[in-house]
Amino acid sequence: MSIIVETLDLGGDGPRVMVKDTIDVAGSATRASSPALQDAPLADQHAEVVRLLLKAGARLTGKVGLHELAFGTTGINHHTGTAANPRFPGRIPGGSSSGSAAAVAMGLADFSLGTDTGGSVRVPAACCGVFGFKPTFGRVSRVGVMPTHTSLDCVGPFAASLPMLVRAMSMIDPTFVPAQVPGSVRIGVLRVTAEAAIQKVLHATLAASGLALGNVELQHFGAAYDAGMAVINRETFAACGHLLETGKVGADIAGRLAAAGQTSDAALAEAELVRERFTAEVDQALASFDVLALPTLPDFPLRLEDAADTRAVLGMTSLVRPFNLSGHPALSIPLGSEAGLPVGLQLVAAKGADEKLLAIAERLLLNVQRGEV
Repeated sequence: MSIIVETLDLGGDGPRVMVKDTIDVAGSATRASSPALQDAPLADQHAEVVRLLLKAGARLTGKVGLHELAFGTTGINHHTGTAANPRFPGRIPGGSSSGSAAAVAMGLADFSLGTDTGGSVRVPAACCGVFGFKPTFGRVSRVGVMPTHTSLDCVGPFAASLPMLVRAMSMIDPTFVPAQVPGSVRIGVLRVTAEAAIQKVLHATLAASGLALGNVELQHFGAAYDAGMAVINRETFAACGHLLETGKVGADIAGRLAAAGQTSDAALAEAELVRERFTAEVDQALASFDVLALPTLPDFPLRLEDAADTRAVLGMTSLVRPFNLSGHPALSIPLGSEAGLPVGLQLVAAKGADEKLLAIAERLLLNVQRGEV
């Protein structure tokens, strides 16, 4: 059960940090946990986020594994091994940033970095019971991060606490200035399809927060999921399709990657129209509410033995993928449940309002904690 794929010791005496093996570290090969990249050359310079971490005094202690080529949601990897879910044994760690979430859940890192193209930070954060944040698209540098070209992917941090997540953002984004906890907050509760037990936890938490609540329905939410799939398929095939020629891509990923190559120009054009409509719809909702709230996952994390077919479990991303398409910042907050399984509360804010989103999350959690005392 592999979490760390390469041990490192770089930087100062600040927080211990591990990074997903799609992020370049000078002197190390970026292999994306794929046998097709086993002979990848050593990176000649750090990714910009790594440079910023080291400049801020972080201690980089390792690179961690992932769902092969960052093209899957479960975290299962038959090449490097699947990272164990430390807090919920026998359950999937989530993907694709499985090692990044598991490292924090196990206490191997104070925070870690993953990437989120279709939920790949928020899904494993929810599965492993930690915080995971997808910043506004384009806000955190992706220079030196695989893939080079994307309209969806964001580098984002995992942490076991919200203050550490805020510290991580301060280190990887020079423009990030932590915000004051706002005095009044209005939350739009998004109507979505999810397991009743998860909805129960979510609504109880929001009610206990004492914050003003209202209902929101996004007409293009389902279409945005489908459009996000079309875009990720086209962009991932453009970045990794050539690796199929090696014959070394894992069978589950090879099949999905080959299918991704069939994404038509017409499907991509339609996806871009949906992106425009859905983004405008979310922006409009956020003109009335400070944040939108919904579950991170529609169901509890699967057992490992029930998650073998990558394509069959893509529905795990039904509630996260739309916000990759629109580019809005989104946070997954870990909650518990009567079943003893993890639930993620997802909060979404206006583009560029990353600081405000994290401050609202702090206010919400403080209110809930006070109510429990």
